[in-house]
Amino acid sequence: MTLSLTPRPEPVRADSPYQSYVYAYPHKSAYRPFAHPSPSTTLNGEPPAPASDSRPLLADLWRGEDVRALSLYAHIPFCEMRCGFCNLFTRSTPPAEQVTAYLDALERQADAVAEALPEGAAFARAALGGGTPTYLTAQELTRVYDLTERAFGVDLSALPVSVETSPATATPDRLAVLAERGATRISMGVQSFVDSEAHAAGRPQRRAEVDRALAAIRAATTADLNVDLIYGIDRQTSRTWEYSLDTALEWEPEEVYLYPLYVRPLTGLGRRARAWDDHRLALYRQGRDHLLGRGYEQVSMRMFRRADAAEATGPDYCCQTDGMVGLGCGARSYTSSAHYSFDYAVGIGQVRSIIADFTERGTAGFAHAEVGFHLDGDERRRRHLLQSLLRVEGMDAADYAARFGSHPEGDFPAEFGVLSARGWLASAPGADRVLLSEEGIAHSDAVGPLFFSAAVAALMADYEAR
Repeated sequence: MTLSLTPRPEPVRADSPYQSYVYAYPHKSAYRPFAHPSPSTTLNGEPPAPASDSRPLLADLWRGEDVRALSLYAHIPFCEMRCGFCNLFTRSTPPAEQVTAYLDALERQADAVAEALPEGAAFARAALGGGTPTYLTAQELTRVYDLTERAFGVDLSALPVSVETSPATATPDRLAVLAERGATRISMGVQSFVDSEAHAAGRPQRRAEVDRALAAIRAATTADLNVDLIYGIDRQTSRTWEYSLDTALEWEPEEVYLYPLYVRPLTGLGRRARAWDDHRLALYRQGRDHLLGRGYEQVSMRMFRRADAAEATGPDYCCQTDGMVGLGCGARSYTSSAHYSFDYAVGIGQVRSIIADFTERGTAGFAHAEVGFHLDGDERRRRHLLQSLLRVEGMDAADYAARFGSHPEGDFPAEFGVLSARGWLASAPGADRVLLSEEGIAHSDAVGPLFFSAAVAALMADYEAR
């Protein structure tokens, strides 16, 4: 989840700890239409198709891929309201007929994608995200499960499945569906247990509604509970931050995510921007230490898991190497050599247009990849590194060497030199496991962008927010 008050982050101070949240690499703002490839673009070593027919077929993108442990992500682009901090692809309160049309299209897309996958495709985990999947009615949620299982021949109740919800939509009938279909993780963005702070962040929720939803999740399901909290909200103090942390812990969530609020800094980027950075960093350290002192283990800058919580069971999945199949107009898909999706926007007019295009397609309209990015060897190295280094457990250099035939510090000496000079590395040069220091983890949103390639950085900078 990216939390921002603007569709696209504005330039920030070069020494800011909050440059960019790297939840995937490359960022979707680096994607471009496949209909207009550069002359050097290749796919699996083959020259690009003519410009008049250059959208790659899904079957070609997936041919030769290891598909024994895929991740499945279904995107529902609807919410009951558009929060002020959100820059995700979603629209609020769509007409009922559009929701029905979207699910119809989702089923056609699932059929097309299943047809494109190589024989033997199997899934290791799944997620329903958005938007807010539980914006759907109980019957519509059931349909999403049914169409997915039918198209891919998968039993979702046998896999770890994560579902996002909200205080307003975590109702008993919807939760009953999630419990019946075996959801193993339910994530809810609370953001703050102080109503005035939630409102300041653009989320007009009430504490009583939050409590009702959390109680319903605990009563109706055995799924792990994740609670999202935001720090850096206007007029939030260390005292109110501690209150939100303690209130969340009363529900004994298996996971807690702490997100810094991203907003547009003052164009002068002066003293106030630095003060705000310092304030966010202080609140992060407070939240980290608070959770560590109360039985939680840190997994990444944002993620904390209760030490006594049982680990999810199911087939192994490795985010550095295993592919992802995305369904829905806001979902991404990953193969070893290409990432692809549909067009991306945040502005409501463009979002509606993209959803309309998606819902009007027949099955054949989902056979090609629309927008994306081809990853060469250098980009694959960068992706693998970022998917590993930004976690507390760090990177296994032997795994990296087995895949790429080199050591990460040898491939990126300048970047690791910066990390070392700033005291953000905990491992010695050439170590078997490459680890960030405690302060390196705290500065993950500055570490990640260090490893963006020049090409990706230029594409992101050139992206026109819509």
